[in-house]
Amino acid sequence: MFKFKSTVVVALLMIPMLNYAQHTDEINSNRPGETMSAFSVGKSVFQIETGIYGITEKHNLLNYDANGFGVDATLRWGLFMERLEFVADLQYQNEKVNALFSSTEKSALKQTVLGAKYLIYDPFKNYEKKVNLYSWKANHAFNWHQLIPAVSVFAGANLTFSDNPYSFSPDGTISPKIMLITQNHFGDGTWVFVTNIIADYISTDYPSYGYVLTLTKGFNDKWSGFIENQGYKSDFYSDAIVRTGAAYLINKDTQIDASISTNFKDTPSILYGGVGISWRYDANYKEVRMDVDSGDSNKKALRRAKKTKRG
Repeated sequence: MFKFKSTVVVALLMIPMLNYAQHTDEINSNRPGETMSAFSVGKSVFQIETGIYGITEKHNLLNYDANGFGVDATLRWGLFMERLEFVADLQYQNEKVNALFSSTEKSALKQTVLGAKYLIYDPFKNYEKKVNLYSWKANHAFNWHQLIPAVSVFAGANLTFSDNPYSFSPDGTISPKIMLITQNHFGDGTWVFVTNIIADYISTDYPSYGYVLTLTKGFNDKWSGFIENQGYKSDFYSDAIVRTGAAYLINKDTQIDASISTNFKDTPSILYGGVGISWRYDANYKEVRMDVDSGDSNKKALRRAKKTKRG
């Protein structure tokens, strides 16, 4: 019995000393939702998240409908430090718009964003969950520390090229985009809640403000699902969208996904669905080891556990 307890104590004490890096054993993708996670991919790690989608629109007031497809790609690269990640977010869309007496086609880069994300606060750093070896109830009680989110900020720029049919201005512009990101892990870690508060096209005549809320559930080692609510408002265009989908982990570095989205209005009504894949390259990653206890309490506990084992 003493041998079993000492082994458990040693294992539990070693966990926090080897954890709390941004890099995870398995790929952590933002797809298929639209939120940006608070954590980076890890220093020297490169990750691509891409997919294709089909879209259909119908505007009851202006009496037109549109059908098309798009390709989106997000490139994520961890550089210089664990907390920092550089991001390139690209979206190309092609569609045909049918009105009462006309039909037109438009295609362009609908979105081009370059920026960087930095983790300001990590609630898991310097935190060690206390384990009660004698009480199952105490170990499974609600952990109030879960309510403290990880917090990151994103700052970047929208690059809008001239004569872009998806732009509110015919002139090319460069405008700031900033974002506040929070992320909570609930239960045994299989529930993840992410929020993004966004200010976009800030310096233009039509700044946009919005949010994205995503709740993800891991069902097992391979499958996860999510539900999401996205809203944005500007003088140029406003909408609220709900989205749901699932992802499947092929291996530790590759994930595939599928999703469907819709809104609640008819000016226009929107329905689109897509599939995608995420892949990372982490061969150059070096494991980061951090001791969450600045004192010698862990070392003393390990020595006590060894003495108990010998006894």
